[in-house]
Parts: sequence; C-alpha cells; structure tokens
Amino acid sequence: MNRTLPRLLMAPAVVTLFLWMIVPLLMSIYFSAVRYNLMQPGDKDFIGLSNFEFFFTDPDFGASVSNTLLLLGSVIAITVVLGIGLALLVNEAFPGRGLVRVLLISPFFVMPTANALLWKHMMMNPVYGVLSQVAIFFGMEPVDWLTDHPLFSVILMVAWQWLPFACLIFITSLQSLDRDQMEAAGMDGANPLQKFWFLTLPHLGRPIAVVVMIEMIFLMSVFAEIFTTTSGGPGNASTNVAFLIFKQALLNFDVGVASAGALFAVVLANVAAVFLIRMIGKNLD
Repeated sequence: MNRTLPRLLMAPAVVTLFLWMIVPLLMSIYFSAVRYNLMQPGDKDFIGLSNFEFFFTDPDFGASVSNTLLLLGSVIAITVVLGIGLALLVNEAFPGRGLVRVLLISPFFVMPTANALLWKHMMMNPVYGVLSQVAIFFGMEPVDWLTDHPLFSVILMVAWQWLPFACLIFITSLQSLDRDQMEAAGMDGANPLQKFWFLTLPHLGRPIAVVVMIEMIFLMSVFAEIFTTTSGGPGNASTNVAFLIFKQALLNFDVGVASAGALFAVVLANVAAVFLIRMIGKNLD
C-alpha cells in the first residue's frame, strides 16, 4: 500500500509524458513509410524505406551533417573555453561584480530570432554594421559575413547566446572550490597556471561534462538563427540537419521525407546522448 499510492499519484503525469513522446514518434514512423506530399494529400501509398533513401541521397545531406557537427563542436569549444575564462575573472571580488554578472548572463535570455536579427543588422551588416565600421576605422575592407562566412557567422551568433549559460554553471561551481587548497598550493610555491591546471580544472570536470551534454542536446536543433540570417546558404554552406528537414517539409511539401529526416535526427541525438552519458559517468566516478 505504501508503494501503490505514490505510483497512482504519479501515473497521470507519467502517462501524459509518455503519450507526449510516443504519439509524435509513432506518427513520424508512419509518415516515413508512406508517400505523403502536401500537394497530393490524398495519396498515402506504402513505400517502405524509400523516403530514407531519398533523404540520404539528397545533395545537401552530407553538407548538412558535417555543418551540424562543425556547429556543435565549435560552439561547445567556444563556450567552454571562454566560459571558464570569464567565470575565473568574475569570480574574484571587484567593485560592481554583481552588475557585471547580471550583464554577463543576460544574452542567454534573448530569443533566438531576436539574437539572429541583432547580429544580422547591427553587427554583421556590410554597410552599417559594427564590425564593418571597425574594419573601416582600421583601414580594412568591410566583410560581408553572412555571404562570405555564413557558417562561421551562425557559430558566432549561437556561441554568443550560449556562452552565458556555460559561464553561469562554471561560476556556480567555482563558489564551492576549496580556498584552503588554493592557499596551501600558493604557499608551496605553485604559480597561477599550476593552480588552475591541477586544482581548478579538475574541480570543473563535472560542470564541463554537464555543459557539453546540455548544449549538445539543444544545439542539435539550431534553426532560428539559420532561417533568419542565411536561409541555409549560400547554396548549402550553412544548412544543418534541422534546416534540411524544414526544407523537405515546408519548401518541398514532402512530409514523408521530412519524417525520415526527423527519425535520423532522433537517432543522431540518441547516439550523441549515449556517448555523453558515458563520458559524464566517467567524470562522476
């Protein structure tokens, strides 16, 4: 009886979450196995794995996978490295530290579309953007970032938005760093680099693993920044898997191929999740 009552009370929430997950998944599996184009909604013939074959042989498929992995790796590397550096800086006491921390965290609360518009018009515009004005000030030719370096531009936008999240996690972790150990290491002759390498960095092992896992999950579906700024171009230079699925679903009106792509994205995300869970498990041992 002691176990039955809690399970009965939890059952509605568990069932709701299960249905919330399983119904879209089953619908995606069904649509991935039929020929379903929104221009011909009445035709739903069973075609087996043909949608998967069409998606995998799409000319943009290889580029979208490589762009997705490059985007993930670059943003995670930037946010982890700069996040640790900024966390170390603001962890020390100085006048106005509270205000600086608030300003440092604020970009994380900007909506992705607003973030993309901000970078597109205010920072990267080749005529009146801040980066162009800086280039002109130093006598250099302005760069059309979204045309000449589209994927790098998207990486900058996404990294700017996720950097505060990583910084916040690292600041919180540094609050629990044993100050006595740091003082003892200093008394034993350790320099700042040795303190960081042998004390601070091992202490940040778990937070780094958590930041990598969470960012990996969310960055797999980056879409708003690409749609708002480059539309996947020029060509397929900034197309990722999420944007390729969008093109199949809403530009080509092919729900079947888009569902096959969605299932591929689910498998890719789960493979990444298993790898990251094992990595985090090693850090927690």
